[in-house]
Amino acid sequence: MQPYELTLAAAADAIGARRLSPVELADSVLERIEQVEPRLRAYVTVDAEHTRRAARRAEDDIAAGRHRGPLHGIPMGLKDLIDVAGTATSAGSRVRSGHRAPSDSTVAARLSAAGAVLVGKTHTHEFAYGLTTPQTHNAWDPGRVAGGSSGGSAVAVAAGTATFALGTDTGGSIRVPAALNGVVGLKPTYGLVPRHGVTSLSWSLDHVGPITRTAEDAALVLAALAGHDPRDPASLAAPPARYRPGPDTDLTGLRIGVPRTYYFDHVDPEVAAAVRSAIDRLQALGARLVDVEIPMTRYIQATQWGLMVPEATAYHAGSLRTVPELYQADVRILLEAGELMPAGDYLRAQRSRTLMRQEWAQLLREVDLIAAPSVPMTAVTAGQETVTWADGTVEGVSDAYVRLSAPANITGLPSLSLPVGHDTAGLPIGMQLLGPPLGESLLLRVGHACEQTRPARDLTPAAGAGTALEATGSL
Repeated sequence: MQPYELTLAAAADAIGARRLSPVELADSVLERIEQVEPRLRAYVTVDAEHTRRAARRAEDDIAAGRHRGPLHGIPMGLKDLIDVAGTATSAGSRVRSGHRAPSDSTVAARLSAAGAVLVGKTHTHEFAYGLTTPQTHNAWDPGRVAGGSSGGSAVAVAAGTATFALGTDTGGSIRVPAALNGVVGLKPTYGLVPRHGVTSLSWSLDHVGPITRTAEDAALVLAALAGHDPRDPASLAAPPARYRPGPDTDLTGLRIGVPRTYYFDHVDPEVAAAVRSAIDRLQALGARLVDVEIPMTRYIQATQWGLMVPEATAYHAGSLRTVPELYQADVRILLEAGELMPAGDYLRAQRSRTLMRQEWAQLLREVDLIAAPSVPMTAVTAGQETVTWADGTVEGVSDAYVRLSAPANITGLPSLSLPVGHDTAGLPIGMQLLGPPLGESLLLRVGHACEQTRPARDLTPAAGAGTALEATGSL
C-alpha cells in the first residue's frame, strides 16, 4: 500500500510512531496527483512547493516534540468556496476572476492550527449551485459525473489525491458526491461548524463538513472544525463532544428507523438492495429495526427550492445586475428565476420548514436514527439530464440526486453518507444515516460499526478507485 492510500487515522498513527514522515506522505499524494489529475480534474489549483514546505515544517515540529494531533502533517483539499488568506476563491465562476481572500475562513484557520497541509483548492459547481460539478470526472469511471457541488473534494479523496477534504452542503452537496465516489461525507448539524469566510449559496441551508475515507476519519476532522464562532450568526455554542468512535461495534438497543416510503421510492433496485443489506448488518450487530413513515414528503422538494432559490438570488443580486453574462447558463437561469419568486412563496417555505422540523423531532423520539439510501442511483453518464424509472416517471438528474438529501438540509439534522457496496457496473453505492441535532457521535459510531461488517478491501476507497480506473484503461 502506498502512503496516499492510507486512511487519515492510519496515516496519523504512522506519523505519530515515526514510521511515516509528513514529507513522504505529501510526496506520495503529489505523485498521485501527477498520475490521475489530468483525467479526473479534481483540483482548481495545486501548489506543490507550498505543500512540500508545509510538510517539512510539520515534520520538523513533530521531531521537536510539537505534535499537534492527528491532523498534523495530513494532506487536505479545500473546496473552492473556502477562503485561505492570499489565495484565490473563484467559486468555480468567472464572476470571481482575480479575487483573492484577505484572510482565512474559520475552518481553514482551524485546520491550519491543527497542522493539516493544504494541497490545493478543489472544483465546485459554479457557486455550489448544482449537483454534478461538470469540470470534474468520477473517480471510478471518468465518463460519469462526479456529483456536486463538492465533486472535486470527493474525487480527490476517492482517488488518493488528498487524505481528506472539506465540502459544503446546501441540498446534499457533500453527501451526493461522497456516495457517487465511494467515500464518506458528513453534513453536520446546522451551525456546528462555522461558515465565516465560506462563500454562501443559501444562508439558512448551508453547511460545511468533511469528506474522508472512513467514519473514523470524519470524526477526526470534525473534532478540529466544530466550535462556536461569533462571526457566523448561526454558529452554535455547543458543548465539546467526543466524535471518534471506539472499537465496540455492539449496537444492542439502538433503534434504527427504516423508511417505508419516500427514501425507497424511485430508487434503483441495486441501490435499494445494497442499502437494505447494510441495514441488515446493523441489525446483526444488535440494532432493532423500526418501520417509519417520513413526514411531509410531498412538501420536501418544494420547501428546499422555495428556500434556496430566493436566498441564492439575494446573495448574487449585485453581480447578477452588473455582470450577468459571466455566469454559466444553468446557474444564471436559477438566479434569474429567484427574482420572479413571490415573497409569499418564500414565507410559505419557511413555515413548511418549521412544521417539518417539528415532525422530524417527533420521529426521532421514536427511533435513534434513520438509515436510507444517500442517492437514488449511482453516477450517471456525463451529460445525462434525466432518469426514467420503472413506472415510466421521468425525473431530472439533479432533482433525483437532491431528493433524498434535502430533508437533512431543511431540518438542519446531521447526516452521514458512507459507502456500502457497488452496482454491477462497479460504481459505488452510498447509505445515509440521519440523527437528532448534535447526534454526530452516534452517527459516526454506527457508521464505523457498519464499516467493520464490510470486506477489508472495500474499506480503502482510494485503492479501489485506482484499481477501477486502471482496469478500465483510463489511466
